[in-house]
This record gives sequence, C-alpha cells and structure tokens, in this order.
Amino acid sequence: MKKIGIIGAMEIEVETLKSHMEIKRTVEKASMVFEEGVLNGVDVVVVRSGVGKVNAGICVQILADLFDVTHIINTGVAGSLDAAINIGDIVVSTDVMYHDVDATIFGYDLGEVPQLGVKSFVADQSMVKKTMEALQITAKEECAGYEGRVLSGDQFVASDDVKTRLVNQFKGSCTEMEGCAIAHASYLNHIPFVIIRAISDKADHSAEVDYPSFEKKAAGISAKLVEYLITTI
Repeated sequence: MKKIGIIGAMEIEVETLKSHMEIKRTVEKASMVFEEGVLNGVDVVVVRSGVGKVNAGICVQILADLFDVTHIINTGVAGSLDAAINIGDIVVSTDVMYHDVDATIFGYDLGEVPQLGVKSFVADQSMVKKTMEALQITAKEECAGYEGRVLSGDQFVASDDVKTRLVNQFKGSCTEMEGCAIAHASYLNHIPFVIIRAISDKADHSAEVDYPSFEKKAAGISAKLVEYLITTI
C-alpha cells in the first residue's frame, strides 16, 4: 500500500496541501511537524522540512523510519539556470546534483559525494513521467514544464557570475537548497523520488526582486500539481 511523503522547505510550499487533507495524526520530531492523513484519497505525510540540506536529509530519514513512506515528492521553488525556463514554469528532476561538494583533490568529479559510486541521484522515471503528464492536466495554461537537472547547495544563488559557473560546470536547469539532500537520503533508503520546482526567479542579479513577487504564485502551481500527481502514482 502506497504512502507518499510530501516535503516542502517552507510553510508556503505545503500550507495548501495541509489545508486540503484529512489529518489523522500529527507527529513532531526534530523540530518538524509531520501531518499524516489522506489527500485526494491517498495516504500521505506532509511536512515542512525547513531550509537547507541538513534539514532536508533529516526529514527524509524520519519519513522512512517513522512513517514507512513508499514514495517521496519534494515540492517547492527554485531559480532558473536556463534562459528558456521562465518564472512560473516547472522543472521536474531527471537527476539531482550538489553544486557545493568538491572532492576533486581525491579524483572525484565536481559535485560527486565520495565513496557513493554515483555522480548524481536519478529520479524515479515513472514518477517523472507521471509528473509531466499531471502538469499537462493541472497547469498547461499557466506554465511550461521541463525535465532537467536540479542543482542544490546551501546558497541562495543571486549572482550572474555564480549562475554562469553552475551552468558551465553542472549543466543544471535550476538551483535551490534542498532537493539533492532529499534525493541523496531517498537513494540511501531505496525510496523512489521526484523533485518538482516552480521557478520563482532567474538566479541572477534580479533574484532579490523576483523571488518575493513570484514565490506565492509558484508555490500554488506546485501544490495543485502535487494534489493531482499523488492519485496517479
């Protein structure tokens, strides 16, 4: 029986989902509040992880240990690294990489975690396909959808120079602060995952202005997508 863990870094990314679900149990662990219940007829656990990689990784481990989730969806916002991907569009992860891991002195590729044997964390192909199909149904008129590489690091990217470096070094589609830690922890626990990112800014000098304006809209698009997606997994 499926039980889907749904993670958002900030309250705005999960508040709509929580307001629409029937909550059966609330568990507080590691300063996070896990709401377990039913959303659109599907067993789910919805949680705000908090910002950053450590919070995100811990959140996945709790979902695995205490709730036995069978799938993980991470929904939220990100900065675009591709000129074709505009504010309000959706990026669905093909794979996820860290942009702030550097063990190249030991012969590893930039972004590769030592001793894991993988250079990036590949999202579940079935979940990616179903997410793209769900996007056509829920938000086709509002935005465009793209499959692409999601980059993560403990840094809000708002610099043209940093953006250019990330594009050149990692060929990412968007950048944010939690997705790769969620993918990493899901990989270690053998839980299929997908990372969904609504674009809230362009990850450059304009990000400081764009982000507050488009964050709420972007989060709303993602929430509607996730509500439908869970019924198809």
